[in-house]
Amino acid sequence: MPESLAAPIPVVVLPDGTPVPALGQGTWRMGEDPARTRREVAALALGIDLGMTLIDTAEMYGDGGAERIVAQAMAGRRDEVFVVSKVYPHHAGRESAVMACERSLQRLRTDRIDLYLLHWRGHIPLAETVDAFEKLRRDGKIVRWGVSNLDLADMRELLALAAGGHCATDQVLWHLGERGIEWDLRPSLRARGIPVIAYSPLGEGRLLRARALTKLAATYGATPVALALGWLLNQPGTIVIPQTANRAHVRANRAAAAIVLDPSLRAAIDKSFPPPSGPSPLATT
Repeated sequence: MPESLAAPIPVVVLPDGTPVPALGQGTWRMGEDPARTRREVAALALGIDLGMTLIDTAEMYGDGGAERIVAQAMAGRRDEVFVVSKVYPHHAGRESAVMACERSLQRLRTDRIDLYLLHWRGHIPLAETVDAFEKLRRDGKIVRWGVSNLDLADMRELLALAAGGHCATDQVLWHLGERGIEWDLRPSLRARGIPVIAYSPLGEGRLLRARALTKLAATYGATPVALALGWLLNQPGTIVIPQTANRAHVRANRAAAAIVLDPSLRAAIDKSFPPPSGPSPLATT
């Protein structure tokens, strides 16, 4: 195994004390075309082999197709995989969330989801969603729950609820080209011991075309992919979920675990991709 793939993947500890790999795999846009099924399954299976055993999916992705892809990729090795899935906001009611979770469990071919997230906030009150999540947790259908795309005000409202402290994570858009959460949301979550899951960590590929990143990567002897992902992996309490159906790209993503940010590299990155200088609305894709 190449040295870059042998580097240990950092671990993030969830609020309940469970350790998970900081480098996982996303599945957005998977499960949409049967002609790509074999390729997508093979990529996820390779990622599991390489230690990227946290897999993020959602009932929205491919209208449930991505969950079916995950089921195939982890067939015969369910206990190796930490499964994250998400419920639509309009399915996040007291009864509808339970039914949506049951459908996800069937597509995933499993008896539990390790982390179940509200995909984004809709019209259903957060208190009702939390009640549904707590029921699912008590019934063993999910092990823990969290949220996605909630800003600071939303998180304050959530955490003020009686069971709000059970929230395990907030999954948000975060990459070198979109650092807005670093102003207030991430510090607030860090203070509460709540990890961030960074989705679209390569800016859906646009970040890799940034001349500044290409130049930095060449200067420090890394690939743009490894540097972009490695920068996030060096942020404490951060889980990163790049998505790819290309086995070569899976290996390129895995190599990011070897990136170590020294002070000079951190400074160079901040100069090319400045952190926020004030608050901004939460960015989404």
